[in-house]
Amino acid sequence: MPRMRHSRLDCSPGCAVEATLGLIDGKWKGVVLYHLLDGTLRFNEIRRKLPSVTQRMLTNQLRELEADGLLARKVFAEVPPRVEYSLTDRGRSLRPVIMALKAWGDANAALFAAPAALDAAPAAA
Repeated sequence: MPRMRHSRLDCSPGCAVEATLGLIDGKWKGVVLYHLLDGTLRFNEIRRKLPSVTQRMLTNQLRELEADGLLARKVFAEVPPRVEYSLTDRGRSLRPVIMALKAWGDANAALFAAPAALDAAPAAA
């Protein structure tokens, strides 16, 4: 569970924002939530969508999302074991937030370009 700076969320207008960000902060949580918006995925399917993440980091991020009630983990009694992850109702309620983050990122992609690419880009008139 994320650490919150305040025990109450009515202390200032930003506290609810801080609490929300506390649930989805983490290098991979937002991306995992984004991919699960399309439906249920198995662990290795999520890992293939995030080739830079280590197995340990992905496992930790998934556990935290599950502990926060944003995703559900279903284990099937099979050999080899099969585990599926899907969004809970609370996780699905983040769809507008995740999609707004994606839209902002798409609109501001130039901010994330490599420095060399920014230097080579023509100056705006």
